[in-house]
Amino acid sequence: MSEHAHSGHSHTHAVSPDADRRWLRAALILLTAYMAIEVVIGFLAQSLALISDAAHMLTDAVSIVLALVAMRLAAKPARGGYTYGLKRAEILSAQANGITLLVLSLWLAYEAVQRLISPPEVTGGLVVVTALSGVVVNLICTWFLSKANRSSLNVEGAYQHILTDLFGFIATAISGLVVLTTGFQQADAIASLVVVALMLKAGTGLVRESGRIFMEAAPAGIDPDALGDHLVAGDQVVEVHDLHIWQITSGQPALSAHILVAPAGDCHKVRRSLQELLRTEYGITHATLQVDHLGEQDEDELLTLGPRPAPEHPSGSHCDDSHGPVHRPGPHRH
Repeated sequence: MSEHAHSGHSHTHAVSPDADRRWLRAALILLTAYMAIEVVIGFLAQSLALISDAAHMLTDAVSIVLALVAMRLAAKPARGGYTYGLKRAEILSAQANGITLLVLSLWLAYEAVQRLISPPEVTGGLVVVTALSGVVVNLICTWFLSKANRSSLNVEGAYQHILTDLFGFIATAISGLVVLTTGFQQADAIASLVVVALMLKAGTGLVRESGRIFMEAAPAGIDPDALGDHLVAGDQVVEVHDLHIWQITSGQPALSAHILVAPAGDCHKVRRSLQELLRTEYGITHATLQVDHLGEQDEDELLTLGPRPAPEHPSGSHCDDSHGPVHRPGPHRH
């Protein structure tokens, strides 16, 4: 970078407060105790719906344990080769929770179909009583986790586990009531399929959102092209390129970009203005901007998108790949 080039780095690592570990631990203790009771009753009542709810409760407990471990790892300061620290441990936890939901839903779907074809004798009264008590337990646990910081995808993963389990217990209670009043044994398997559908929905959402973070996609709700156009509309800005927007972890977006300003422009003023714009309008406080005067690097040529031309055709390209669209004032293609 030339002597006139400037770069600025603005960031705040604590974008949102840590989720309260006490709420997660309270939910974990309550879930574990009730799960052990439900497994025994599920086998006694021959209810797949109860057993599936208990299996889901096990994943609830595991999801909370993962959340607690990930929160502890994410709180460790950055050191060594981990320049962002271990913040993405929370995203690994969220993805593990999503995958667990998907795998478990496939197994339960298979078992439910088998029971639709050949239903066992289900003790409806026992199912109803157990499921209703499960609704109460899950309501309490859902309330515990609602008190934690759900802007974290990690905590949201544990919350979705428990919320899905709550709906599952409601479906199980209804199926038990149907079996008790009508003798329709397949109601138990149908309730299990309802739980499966809820698990598939929650699991798919968690895997998709965690995958977006691992693939360095822009945060949901931020259009990189619109943001680039907004930056290039700034006073004295001539071009914006090498624009990257990603998330370090949930709720912590980051941005880097190369900014060209007019030859007589004030690089420092432009950088401060753009960083303030990013902070106030997009919530991006971790921003690295390289700011240069137009023409300092490439003989008064605007930087262009595409690979570096061959030596016999020199031009103003500043690198082998300008890494995305180039934004300039006025109408232009992205």
